[in-house]
Amino acid sequence: MDILSLSLSQVLGGLREGELTSLELTTACLARIERLNPILNAFLYWEPERALSQARAADSRWAAWRGDRRGGLPPLLGIPLAVKDLICVANMPCTCGSRILENYVPPYDATAVSRLRDAGAILLGKSNADEFAMGSSTENSAYGVTRNPWDLSRVPGGSSGGSAAAVAAGMVPAALGTDTGGSVRQPASFCGVSGVKPTYGRVSRYGLVAYGSSLDTIGCLARRVEDLALLLWVIAGHDPMDSTTLPEPVPSYPARLPGEPDLRGVRVGVPKEYFVSGIQTEVERAVRAAVRDLEAMHAEVEEVTLPHTEYAVPVYYVVAPAEASANLARYDGIRYGPRVEAGSLWENYEATRGSAFGPEVKRRIMLGTYALSAGYYDAYYGQAQKVRTLIRTDFEQAFEKVDVIACPVAPTTAFRIGEKTSDPLAMYLEDVFTLPANLAGIPGLALPCGFDGSGLPIGLQLNAPQLGEEMLFRVGWAYQQVTSWHKEAPAL
Repeated sequence: MDILSLSLSQVLGGLREGELTSLELTTACLARIERLNPILNAFLYWEPERALSQARAADSRWAAWRGDRRGGLPPLLGIPLAVKDLICVANMPCTCGSRILENYVPPYDATAVSRLRDAGAILLGKSNADEFAMGSSTENSAYGVTRNPWDLSRVPGGSSGGSAAAVAAGMVPAALGTDTGGSVRQPASFCGVSGVKPTYGRVSRYGLVAYGSSLDTIGCLARRVEDLALLLWVIAGHDPMDSTTLPEPVPSYPARLPGEPDLRGVRVGVPKEYFVSGIQTEVERAVRAAVRDLEAMHAEVEEVTLPHTEYAVPVYYVVAPAEASANLARYDGIRYGPRVEAGSLWENYEATRGSAFGPEVKRRIMLGTYALSAGYYDAYYGQAQKVRTLIRTDFEQAFEKVDVIACPVAPTTAFRIGEKTSDPLAMYLEDVFTLPANLAGIPGLALPCGFDGSGLPIGLQLNAPQLGEEMLFRVGWAYQQVTSWHKEAPAL
């Protein structure tokens, strides 16, 4: 049995029945990381000895439980996971893909990480990402680009490209990522795995290094929808350390998955604005075929309109840089990271930030600072927030008619490394179909739904109203019962 080809749910079944051990699984994951990471650069840091020690402890608990099958065990006991390097894990480096945090080691866990630990998970290490999550390709990491396991000349997407590549390559069965404008869903699409961005406030942001505070979410990547349902159920819920978390109780997503792939009574909307000129022909064909698969399971399909979609990219690239400008002001060489001595205090600030921030981070700080400056605040940031409300209203009106919206994740499949680095606007347009969900604060699910002529994965995106994750998992799970795209793996 190739345990690295198993989904998280299948691994848990094997642990439960004694068909494999956490030590075997963790050892295999570490061996694959050692072998493939020099090629893929998916991990920035990992801890073999600590992980193996935790695996042995987990196996002891599993063995004791199998002896009498009494009582419960943590839901992720003995499962090795990766964590995107924007999420704090105590005593592991947290660089955010930036030189300005090169030697920073947080003394505490993010709430999502604490909940994974409580669930028995083994945190193998930290995955690569675009610097401060600013990018759509993981080319903006100060520690080198991550490569797509399906084609080493292609990007894995971003900014959670390291997490997506690690799952696709079998380095780990699942991983945490973050999604501010599509950074879980787009890499999931490019790497042929499944990914979920929850409702804003469903998962605590405590311990997530901030980029755009009104947009940031912690999400999950795995091979199958049932794996995402389990992971999100573990990490979601109210947290007094984050005032933006929602107080509503978290349903047991895994227990509420349907027994049969029947979508009778589910209304699926297809937004006409998401099928526009410029979209790769194979992407449109695969997504429309996926919609027909949903219809074959008795879902009711109808066209919907989201008329302000065309403004999502400009709105996002005013709001997110403005928030980044404020959030990144704290990195001045005084409390974190390297410090460049250059004379006066202000000269120290300028020299440190000028040398330690990468070009994309500098670009967004300047955009955001300009948008917030005196005389321009109302014209740019204020107007963007008004249009953001219109985008959210579009979704609210559409969800009065349908339960989920089905559309592409990205307009293209994975592009070549270096192809878009000289054209920031072309890079920004890669997120045109994912940004609206972040602006509206609604959940999104990405699923593999086909391949293009070059053998690159294509992703289907499903969106639901706020706190509609249960419906997303129902539809996504049903889709994966009648298709096999999620079972495909790159030949590494």
